[in-house]
Amino acid sequence: MKRSAWRYLWTAPDIRRKLLITIGILILYRLAAQVPVPGADREVIRAVMSGTAPGTGFLQLLNFLSGGTIANFSVLAMGVYPYITAQIILQILVPIVPALKAKMEADPREGQQWMERWTYYLAVPIAALQALGQIRLFTYFSGGIPVIRNFGFSGANLLPSLAVILSMTAGTMFAIWLGQIISEYGLRRQGVSLIIFAGIVAGLPANFVRLMANPLIDVWTRVLYVAIALVVLVVTIFLIVVVYQGRRLIPVMYPSQRVGRRMSLPVKGTLPLPVNMAGMIPLIFANSLLALPGVVAGFFLTSENPTLAGIAAGLQRAFDPGQSGLYWLAYFILVVLFTFFYTEVLFLQQNYGEQLRRVGARIPGVLPGDPTQRYLTRVLRRITLPGALFLGFVAILPYLLVLAVPEAAQGGFSALMLMSSSGLIIVVGVVRDTVNLIEAELKMHGYDESLLVR
Repeated sequence: MKRSAWRYLWTAPDIRRKLLITIGILILYRLAAQVPVPGADREVIRAVMSGTAPGTGFLQLLNFLSGGTIANFSVLAMGVYPYITAQIILQILVPIVPALKAKMEADPREGQQWMERWTYYLAVPIAALQALGQIRLFTYFSGGIPVIRNFGFSGANLLPSLAVILSMTAGTMFAIWLGQIISEYGLRRQGVSLIIFAGIVAGLPANFVRLMANPLIDVWTRVLYVAIALVVLVVTIFLIVVVYQGRRLIPVMYPSQRVGRRMSLPVKGTLPLPVNMAGMIPLIFANSLLALPGVVAGFFLTSENPTLAGIAAGLQRAFDPGQSGLYWLAYFILVVLFTFFYTEVLFLQQNYGEQLRRVGARIPGVLPGDPTQRYLTRVLRRITLPGALFLGFVAILPYLLVLAVPEAAQGGFSALMLMSSSGLIIVVGVVRDTVNLIEAELKMHGYDESLLVR
């Protein structure tokens, strides 16, 4: 009788250790997410998060993607997004600054280490600025009532205020550190993505409950909306999986090899190019980048200059996902652009043209080396276009649902976050990558792939 492959996770000590470390780190992250910032006023936070004023949709979106840490004003309220923002800045600078580009091309391993080190350094000031921006945002939406008691950078408030900023910055770095532990000792090579995944999954049940308890919608309408949401979730997951599995098979001829006294015939093979090589990374990048205008505007919302405060308020409304279509248009464009950008970065790092040339393989009708790389790049760009457009479409699906059913937006944008396609793509992508990694671990330990539960 064949045993299920999942039981082998516990019989193999190495896999069991990685699995337990991963689960333990995620539990630790969720426990730390419940620790509030010193001096946070829970009543003010609750009033802001339950309000419907323009701009609160932005906070509700951040709260969903952070797993409810913003509603608690936790020390982990910013999650790992400052780290993602730092990654975006550095990856954009590399192709622009010739010295950085030469450094990355001269020694890719050393260049990658340099990139990781400076991502940490840059994440610290970004986290501090974002912490200050969040505090100012809450103060603005609460009508000027401080969300942190005695917050200010003058007199006796200076040291307590610095302690708040430092605690939130330390919380972000702690979350990043947990992600790195998972990457090094757990079941995922990108532990930061798993940290984001844990926050999104933790917030899904609360959003279902919030929609079912919405007093502005009658009981049968709530049931109908939940049913529609479940149908949309199932269909969206199916489409995401289909697109993720999409491949363009490039024919490759491998050279003949000597077997004893005979030469074997050339071997025909294929090089699979995925439709979506970037996975869910463009969504994480786009979410992090779109959070910046709201954070920056938060510094000036309470300015004594009425013109500056008005511009900041207008910017806040423009990038409020619950009030403005501009946010979703920018979201779609950024997801498509980041899909192409990240795919190009990954493909250049792999350099298939040089790898095929070294083993003597070639694509029929294409010269080896640089011509092969250029050919593969053209093919990859063509197949990436439908994948990028699909990713952008699924990302803005909540906004399209609001346009189709305006009544579904009653009671606040947070009720719609249970159908957040961006969060769903991240969840499906992380689950898919984790399952593939588990399968690879099982195969390394000699278990038959046909026994794996799919």
